[in-house]
Amino acid sequence: MLTVDGSHLEGGGQILRLAVALSAISTTPVTVTRIRQNRDKPGLAPQHIAAVRAVAGACDAECTGLSLRSNQITFTPGRLRRADLEIDPGTAGSTPLILQAWLPVALHAGGSIMVTGGTEVVWSPTIDYLDRVLAPVLRRAGASIEIEVLERGYYPQGGGRVRVRVEPARPDPIAIPEEEPGCGIVSCSAGLPGHVVERQAAAARALLESDLGLSCTPTLDPREGGASTGSSITVWSGAKGAVALGKRGLPAEKVGRAAARNLIEECRSPGTVDVHLADQLLVYLACYGGEYSTHTLSMHAKTARHLLLEFGYEIRCRENDIVEFSA
Repeated sequence: MLTVDGSHLEGGGQILRLAVALSAISTTPVTVTRIRQNRDKPGLAPQHIAAVRAVAGACDAECTGLSLRSNQITFTPGRLRRADLEIDPGTAGSTPLILQAWLPVALHAGGSIMVTGGTEVVWSPTIDYLDRVLAPVLRRAGASIEIEVLERGYYPQGGGRVRVRVEPARPDPIAIPEEEPGCGIVSCSAGLPGHVVERQAAAARALLESDLGLSCTPTLDPREGGASTGSSITVWSGAKGAVALGKRGLPAEKVGRAAARNLIEECRSPGTVDVHLADQLLVYLACYGGEYSTHTLSMHAKTARHLLLEFGYEIRCRENDIVEFSA
């Protein structure tokens, strides 16, 4: 039984999600202690319980300690299997973060998952970032990943629904193409006038064209119904992306420009992937090999490397003017 200190380094939900994913992939039982010890509300939140249950469903794991605010769990994986799951944390918890835990496990045996919650929430990638930035890197390596957004969900009501299907695969090593990438924009909303997504997209597009010379054709996704109200925008160029969320009183143009400015900063920085994708890809680098680079060694990346090493996966990291990861 491997014991993982859940308060180490980044000390948040990332350690828990990655620990149970690696436990399932490597068939190594794990105890995670001091979960989110340094957070304002330490221990398990509904979103974290949902992520563990998603991984458990893909490997018939036995779990103890899965209760609200619990600071310790044990996770004993069984055999990886193809499973069709439905996961609902009962809150606006981040569906992309739940999927981050499930996806590397599901790629080994295939399966599907329906996740309910928040599709665009703070401190999380949007579901469009998952589909348009992370997933394309894995698809190019040979993974079969289909992401369908049935309903958008925003804080605090949530109610978003996402269906993801994967086929079992043994992807090639992770590699980022050197050719000039395209540019994309997804501007979306729920329960708001249609002009909101138009204004978000127009502002982002104008800034990306003027500052980077990128010609982007926006995808607009206004939803009339649903349980929640809100807006968001995801922009990307190749394997670099950025997101921004709307909020009451914030003009749509400011939301669009915020996402565009973040992407411009990433594109002007060295490296083949953005700083957030860099840590999200590490588990796939460990499983399949490959290489990529970014501009900053983030705390999330340090945490992922440390945890991967505890499970026996060594990620090489060279840090000079650029941060290079390889395995």
